[in-house]
Amino acid sequence: MTLSTDPAVDPLARELLQSVVDVARAIFGAQAGSVCLLDEAAGELVFQAVSGRGEESLVGRRFPAGRGIAGWVAASGEPMVVDDLAASRTFDRAFAESTAYVPNALMAAPLTHGGRVLGVLEVLDPAPQVRPGLPELDLLAMFARQAAAALRVLAERGTPAPRPTPDRAAALGLLADLEELLRQP
Repeated sequence: MTLSTDPAVDPLARELLQSVVDVARAIFGAQAGSVCLLDEAAGELVFQAVSGRGEESLVGRRFPAGRGIAGWVAASGEPMVVDDLAASRTFDRAFAESTAYVPNALMAAPLTHGGRVLGVLEVLDPAPQVRPGLPELDLLAMFARQAAAALRVLAERGTPAPRPTPDRAAALGLLADLEELLRQP
């Protein structure tokens, strides 16, 4: 398996990404969350997993990698938090409107591995009681790094068979360990 961002992404990678975005959304009590992978050849970010608002229509949708907050995070390799998107010059309101969901706040972190940005993890409209600060942004960034590492493990080991294999068990075990770590105070 390669870290391809075409619509035919390996089912295990898609399952892993969906789990990542579901857990991130739950941790932050967010209205929505997404993982976009970078398609370097096309210069685009591609929605690979979406949880919450927009999940029915966004998977597979592409947008220019240099656009909006996700584009900034992908280009810079740095996480970002914006509490008031209406006041943000980086936020691409027109794109958000085209998705039928315009958030008020968001947190975004790059999925990085070996100094390379693979994509971006975002949580949109986190719950007011967990409005993001530096510790929350660090947590999201750590979670994104773990997700990127798991993706690289999958890519390096090749496409697993449809039934559980040691590769699949290792990837799912890594994700379970990460979920347990993130639940600890």
